[in-house]
Amino acid sequence: MSVKLLSFKVGIIKNIHSFISIFNMKYIFSFFILLVISSWSWSAPHPSKPWIDINYPQDKEKLWWNDAWWKEGQLTVPENYEISMEEVSYMDDGIEVEAYLFKPTKPGKYLPILFQHGRRGLGAWTLPRVKRLAARGFVVLAPDMFGTYMKSAFPIEHDYIYDQHVAKGVDALLQRDDIVGNKACVVSHTRGGYMALKALVTYKQQEEKVACYVSYYPHWQDPNASEVKQVYQYAPELNELNVPTLIFVGEHDQYQRIRPIIAGIDVLKGRGVEAELIIYPGVGRGFDFRPTHVRTFADDLAAKDANQRTAAFVRQYLMQK
Repeated sequence: MSVKLLSFKVGIIKNIHSFISIFNMKYIFSFFILLVISSWSWSAPHPSKPWIDINYPQDKEKLWWNDAWWKEGQLTVPENYEISMEEVSYMDDGIEVEAYLFKPTKPGKYLPILFQHGRRGLGAWTLPRVKRLAARGFVVLAPDMFGTYMKSAFPIEHDYIYDQHVAKGVDALLQRDDIVGNKACVVSHTRGGYMALKALVTYKQQEEKVACYVSYYPHWQDPNASEVKQVYQYAPELNELNVPTLIFVGEHDQYQRIRPIIAGIDVLKGRGVEAELIIYPGVGRGFDFRPTHVRTFADDLAAKDANQRTAAFVRQYLMQK
C-alpha cells in the first residue's frame, strides 16, 4: 500500500472520530438541557391548576381525624334504608312546581332535606344520587324546575323564578306530617347551589326554617353575571348567609368555579359562620353521579365519603333544633 493511500485512510478515520466526538458532545448537551427542562416542569405547578395547594383545607385542620378508627380500628357504620320515590308537586304563586319525594319505606318520621338540582336537571344520572342521600334515613324533596316549565337541561341563562320556587319548596317540605322537627337542611349541587343560596338569603328561609346548607361544587355566582364576576367574585348573598355550611369540590374542578368557592368560604369563616370546605384529590366536578363508563375509583371514594359527611352534618344540626 502506498504512503499516500495510507495517509488518506488515516485522515478519514481521524475525521470520523472527530465527527463522532462532536456528535456525542451535542447529544450529551441536548440530553442535559432536556433533563433540566423536565425537572423544572415536574417541580412547577401545572398551569391549568393554579389553585392547587399540597395541603388541602381538611388536611390543615384535620377535621377528618377519628380516634376511634386510629386507635381502636372502629369504622362508622352508616344507616341504610330501602327507599321509595314518588312524583309530587306544590303550589307557588299559581305555579304547580313538580318534584320528586324520596323517603324510607320503613314507617316513621324522618329528618327533612330539600335537594336542589343544577343545570343537568333531574334525570337518570342525578335522581339516584338523591336516592342515595335519602337512604341514610331522610325525607328528601327534590323540586324539578325544568320539568315544571318543560324546558331542556343545561340552560345557559338562569331564570330567577327558580330561586323563589326553592324557597317555597322548603315551606312545602316542612308542612309534611312524616318529618321530624320544624326545620330542614338544604343540599344542592352545581347551579342548584346558587338557587339554594338565594332561597335562604333573598327569600329569608334561613331565619326560621333552614338549619344548614350543603352543596357539591356549587355555582357561587349569579349565572347571568358578567364573565369577570364569574371568575373573580363570589355571589354577594354569601355576605348574608348565616347557617352552618359544608361544601365539597374536586381538585380538578374548573378554576372559575373553585376560586369563588375558596373566597366565599373564607368570607363565611371571617364572619363567624361555621363553614367547612372539603377538596377531594384526584377528582373533578360530578364525582357523585358520573356514570360507570367514565367513573373512577377516586370518584367513588369521594362520593361515598361526601354522602356520609352530608348525612352526619345534616343530622348534627337538625337534631339540635
